[in-house]
Amino acid sequence: MGRIVRTISADASVVCSAIDGTDVVAELERIHKTSAVVTAALGRLALGTSLIGFGLKGENDSVTVRINGGGPIGNLVAVSDSMGNVKAYCDESVVELPIRQDGKLDVGRAVGKNGAMTVIKDLGLKEPYVGQTELVSGEIAEDITQYFAVSEQTPTVCALGVLVNPDLSVKRAGGFILQLLPFAPDECIEQIEKNIAAMPSVTGMMEAGLGAEEIAMKALAGLEPNVLDSFEVGYKCDCSRERTERILYSLPEKDIESLAEDEITEVKCHFCDKVYRFTREEILELKGKKAGK
Repeated sequence: MGRIVRTISADASVVCSAIDGTDVVAELERIHKTSAVVTAALGRLALGTSLIGFGLKGENDSVTVRINGGGPIGNLVAVSDSMGNVKAYCDESVVELPIRQDGKLDVGRAVGKNGAMTVIKDLGLKEPYVGQTELVSGEIAEDITQYFAVSEQTPTVCALGVLVNPDLSVKRAGGFILQLLPFAPDECIEQIEKNIAAMPSVTGMMEAGLGAEEIAMKALAGLEPNVLDSFEVGYKCDCSRERTERILYSLPEKDIESLAEDEITEVKCHFCDKVYRFTREEILELKGKKAGK
């Protein structure tokens, strides 16, 4: 399991949530069998979405973040509940690109930046909140920062990192989101700027032994931070046979009839790769229910 820790400055003008998501991204890699650069890209999106979800207030609230930057990965999607549990998938699980000159995985090129980030928040209202911003770099963290600044007018710092071993397993994965409230004084902003400028990369801090709490406290150093709360988070898919059946039932009657031509209909979950099988008789039963509605 991963862990999210949320901290707040003494004057309550700035909040920082940090995640140790190594286990979360490791499970993502296990399920989707991603190449190194895809693990880094989709892992960053999963961690960022988890941190955004953790900031939601309602128990049943959720957030979906979609990115399509025109890169070889195609669409990337992550969904988080209000506890930070997350699931994710992308169009292409295996993408091979040359390492950048600085020795890092070329996430920006794999994702692309000719597109947009869309954030959909289901807050239990009649319609979900939808915000969209153009991509800045395809590196994910910068794009999340841009989203909050433009779409929600919230000054934000986001940093995300995924370190992949030569055997494609996940060595370290984590990140943080720091947000300033409207009444944050200038001195606080100046201190945050100094802190961020002095902080190593997220994976660098994790390699040095820092956990989520230490990273969050480091981001708020000099502001007398306190820990608000701390929770375990994981890679969690909430698919089920019943939910899949409802999706099939929602199809047009002619499409259900077409499915009934096969002995077995298989439906595979994008997020966890679980396969649900329905017999011809079960499909015909769905068709009958729809016709008699």
